[in-house]
Amino acid sequence: MNPELAVDLFKTTVMFSLYVVAPFLGVTLIVGLATSLVQSVTSLQEPTLTFAPKILGLAAALLLLAPWLLRALSEFAVTFITRMGTLGH
Repeated sequence: MNPELAVDLFKTTVMFSLYVVAPFLGVTLIVGLATSLVQSVTSLQEPTLTFAPKILGLAAALLLLAPWLLRALSEFAVTFITRMGTLGH
């Protein structure tokens, strides 16, 4: 295996992981900002109030995005395993 191919595989894997994680990070960011806004408007500084909405938002995102996530992961696995056959040449 040449170094260019190894770097390309590593870059592809890192970019795909960012592609998969981005929607969940976005949901967490939006829910966190909304929770912070509600806390600052109401002057309610309960520490558990920041975690519960984020967990519920992530659970909802996981339920909604599960078909896309499984399809994307399976396509990536098939592509990666197919490319592994050319590594020995």
